[in-house]
Amino acid sequence: MENSVNEPSEKLGPRYWLGVVSRAHVELGVCGGFAQLCHGRAQPLERMRAGDWLIYYSPRTEMGAGAPLLQAFTAVGRIADERVYRFDMGDGWVPSRRDVAYETVRPLPLGEVKSRLHFTAKAGWAMQLRRGHLELDAHDFELIAGAMRVTPSAGIADPCR
Repeated sequence: MENSVNEPSEKLGPRYWLGVVSRAHVELGVCGGFAQLCHGRAQPLERMRAGDWLIYYSPRTEMGAGAPLLQAFTAVGRIADERVYRFDMGDGWVPSRRDVAYETVRPLPLGEVKSRLHFTAKAGWAMQLRRGHLELDAHDFELIAGAMRVTPSAGIADPCR
């Protein structure tokens, strides 16, 4: 029996996801050990399962059209458990989150890998990014994550300090 795209099977192993978030918001998530996508909506988080991988792509340094362009992959993490929860940020805003175990990585400019990625070879790939969350294939995940991973001696600054 085949599974639908949104219903993973344990036999299939982890799935790979791309979240589109400003670098400033990625850093908050990395330091807090959580993922928050699509302005706090639960639906993209509910598609992910424990053991899946998440890569963040940051088109800008801060949220907003006037913020400086970045266009880089900025974080890699593994979904920690099955729990999607609401978090009260104050002023009536209660976005959905998931816990994530992030790796130490270096930012990777899109231009360094764009020509080798499957998802950027598809027509309309940039419009997919506007949705804020999409599934990657294993090739794209390994290419991006492999280029971002660092050794402990690499001297990467800790964004949480």
